[in-house]
Amino acid sequence: MLAAWFAPLFAVAPVAAQSWPTRSVKFILTLGPGSGADIGARLLADRLTKKWDQPIVIENRPGGDGILAINAFVSAQDDHILLFAPSSSFIGHPYQHDNLPYKPDDLAPIARVSNTVIGISVPMDLPVKTLRDVVELASTKPGQLNWAGLTGALDIMFEGWLKSIGVDIKKVPYRNPVDAVNDLAAGRVQVYESAYAIARPQIQAGKIKVLAVTNTARASAIPDVPTVAEAGYAALTMDGLVGLFGPPTMPKDLRERIAADIRAVMDADPLINDRLIMTAQIPNPGGPAEFTKSIDEQRAVLAKAAKDLGITPK
Repeated sequence: MLAAWFAPLFAVAPVAAQSWPTRSVKFILTLGPGSGADIGARLLADRLTKKWDQPIVIENRPGGDGILAINAFVSAQDDHILLFAPSSSFIGHPYQHDNLPYKPDDLAPIARVSNTVIGISVPMDLPVKTLRDVVELASTKPGQLNWAGLTGALDIMFEGWLKSIGVDIKKVPYRNPVDAVNDLAAGRVQVYESAYAIARPQIQAGKIKVLAVTNTARASAIPDVPTVAEAGYAALTMDGLVGLFGPPTMPKDLRERIAADIRAVMDADPLINDRLIMTAQIPNPGGPAEFTKSIDEQRAVLAKAAKDLGITPK
């Protein structure tokens, strides 16, 4: 009799997962239109709209180091309003911002979609061919070279790496990544770590060259460029994870079902992977557990870099 009474309660979550979505879905993005994450989100939204039989709205909320978009997502407390973002939009926040308006647990990983290709670039006329050449050049000219950085996890990691190997390269902070890459092309900055897509126009113009990617695997878009591990600096390894997040109240089976749907549409439509590769991303679909593990690994790398720099969570 007890089993009969409680059976409907245990059946609620699976039924909810199967019936979701019951209305339109919104993807909130931390980046603006035209970014790699934006292109990926729109490609998936188009295919998932047909699969879910509900419209998907893309809302770009760039700025505020990703906090504007995250606040909008967290404040909604709605399982039909999801966050589509790179993990670098938030894993550095505890080291950079006082009184964060959200907690890490407010973002429940649903599905990993892709890895943004992160490149380390230098001016074309800088007399180096490899990342090791840069280290050796900087060692002979302490404090005379500059590197460009934006706020975020990648900068903490890069600065921590420089300190760990005892190399003195001065950081020049930028708000706009385009300004940074333009200064790199002009030789005012000697090293820049950024999404490859940001640097690509100047690379194609022959003004800068990419020496290595921080990803765990080479990018098919630039197969001749080694990873930082292959270049001898595995401590710089970090993938630009991009994926979908839901509220912490979202049932695990629903998150797994959404992840399975995303993998299904990516597997069924080669155009999605082709477009991701064209925008300097590596297709890498994964479920909630895989995505969570990837983010935790990044947090561990970042924690070590922060420790090397003497930075503690605020």
